[in-house]
Amino acid sequence: MSVILSVEDLHTFIGEFHILQGVSLEALEGEITVLLGRNGVGKTTLMNTIMGFLPARKGRIIFKGKDITGLPVYERARLGIGYIPSARRIFRNLTVEENLRIAFRMKGVSFEDRLGLVLSIFPNLKPALKRKAGHLSGGEQRMLLISRAIINKNDLLLVDEPSEGLSPVLVKKLADVILRLREEASVLLVEQNFRLAAKVGDTCYIMDKGRIVHKGSMEEVAKNRELVRRYLGVAI
Repeated sequence: MSVILSVEDLHTFIGEFHILQGVSLEALEGEITVLLGRNGVGKTTLMNTIMGFLPARKGRIIFKGKDITGLPVYERARLGIGYIPSARRIFRNLTVEENLRIAFRMKGVSFEDRLGLVLSIFPNLKPALKRKAGHLSGGEQRMLLISRAIINKNDLLLVDEPSEGLSPVLVKKLADVILRLREEASVLLVEQNFRLAAKVGDTCYIMDKGRIVHKGSMEEVAKNRELVRRYLGVAI
């Protein structure tokens, strides 16, 4: 499989703090690449740097063979990168449908066609289309957040902590959703729920203190109890 995203020796600072300290990774086309690590190791900073919300002090970000390191956020989005942040950034005073219409930017494709795809993945949103987003449950708001990204056709989806705050029942459903997303785009997934990551991931990177400390297949990582315990604090 070809490489869709390559991060090369990335260094990112927030103020005087050196958060990313030479991060390198690759995401392959058609795969779910998982990034694991404890809180505070730099995972979300990496996602924000790839998307352009934070500038890289050093290193390169290559997307589909093009150096996008210096491009603004909107240019990266136009090239086909979608971002699903952990924070629930929705328009609470607008309806579900209005939230999706504002996000929609495809040409040559009708909004209704893409909406049909979204509702096939999240049928629970169909009866809520005319409801204000602020009145949705936490799980429904997470569905809407993901839907705002997939209403457009992307080549790569950056998905940051999608299971955060969800009940165990919804986390189980989320695994099926993420596997469906792979049919639409390659996925770079940041996740702390190890069981969820192990169920959906193809390739796995582990991050610690701003650096990548391990790379392997998700299957191999899931069998390495000592590795998982040391860097994730999880018993398997």
